[in-house]
Amino acid sequence: MSETHEERGPAVQGAAELFDGVGLDYERAFGRLPAQLAAVDWLTGRLSPGSRVLDAGSGTGRPVAAMLVDAGHEVTGVDVSGTMVELARARVPGARFEQGDLREHTPPEGGYDAVCAFFPLLMMEREEQVGALRRMASWLAPGGLLVSATVPADVEGLEITWMGRRARVSSFSAEAYLGVLREECGLEVLHHELSVFRPEVAGGEPEEHLFCYARRGVTAGG
Repeated sequence: MSETHEERGPAVQGAAELFDGVGLDYERAFGRLPAQLAAVDWLTGRLSPGSRVLDAGSGTGRPVAAMLVDAGHEVTGVDVSGTMVELARARVPGARFEQGDLREHTPPEGGYDAVCAFFPLLMMEREEQVGALRRMASWLAPGGLLVSATVPADVEGLEITWMGRRARVSSFSAEAYLGVLREECGLEVLHHELSVFRPEVAGGEPEEHLFCYARRGVTAGG
């Protein structure tokens, strides 16, 4: 999928630029992802009313933040794209959204009861992804839940075309990702599943997704 030096194509975009350009097209393509909807339903069924939840890589705020707000939770969304944050504030006024990098986010005192992290790390290098997952795990209150998703693949710095834009992505195999959650983050993996989804966009190619539900231990030791 790489280009030769002589070929002239679209420039590789960073995460903020890419998602500024994608905007609402992302919601149209991925807003009805069955495994994601099921993950949020699973989460809301286990949280007490008024729980504090972080939507990491919140996009337009739909469907995740909107579902969490409708379930009565206190939701904070963080996204690197200013365009996405503006859309989310307009579309989900019951949540609080901030533009920022997950690698620099500061959680509230006492942390979060749950963190949703659906595909926010793929444009980071793998070492950065591990660090971000560790940070998100550390933000969980004892017994807190992390529901996450990634595109499982053993790749580092792979240039791809996605939704008509050039991007550089990195990821882990499913086995390696589960290992990061367990061994690097100290989380108990409660459930994981692989599924395939075709984005609802012209020319959308099927993607394999890995969804994981995990929990932080209730004691300091895990």
